[in-house]
Amino acid sequence: MKVKICGIRTVEAAQHAVRCGTDALGFVFAESKRQVTAFEAKQIIDALPEHVWKTGVFVNEDAAKIKKIAETAGLTHIQLHGDEVTDDYRSIGLPLIKAISVKSTEDLEKLEFIKADYILLDSPPAEYRGGNGLSFEWDLAKVIEKSDTKVILAGGLDAGNVSKAIAKVNPLMVDVSSGVETNGEKDLAKIKAFINNAKNEREEV
Repeated sequence: MKVKICGIRTVEAAQHAVRCGTDALGFVFAESKRQVTAFEAKQIIDALPEHVWKTGVFVNEDAAKIKKIAETAGLTHIQLHGDEVTDDYRSIGLPLIKAISVKSTEDLEKLEFIKADYILLDSPPAEYRGGNGLSFEWDLAKVIEKSDTKVILAGGLDAGNVSKAIAKVNPLMVDVSSGVETNGEKDLAKIKAFINNAKNEREEV
């Protein structure tokens, strides 16, 4: 089971997550309490090993601006968390993750029409597009069991429920942000527990 820790803002949290076995880190460039600048992300990314995904999270941002940020920061993947049409972002030249808010099976039936390298299933937006600590009804994802879609599961995950979520959805990767925080800051113990529980779940299956 692959794991992504999103909303990274410090070298300490990033390196700790890597030591614990994370496969990907997320840097939020959209409006959010976890927002970072390209320069801030670069300082963290420069301290990370090559194999870890460095994912930039954007909401309805211009493709040319995303490409400039990606080059400055050293991003390896782009996550589109708004109403984007992915074809408009292929010029960036990096793998695309398209986030989908799941409220019903109808939302999941649209997946076959979305051209992206990965699909991120998230809960419906609240104050921000993602990172709200809310989950959707995981049983809805059963409609994609026979799909070839590379699914990343997000929305309300934490160390206590990630095993159940993996068992129900069987994603390629799980993505967490607020679920590994205490008082709005990344909690190193929670990061370790989340990664351990996610990795162990796949081994048990």
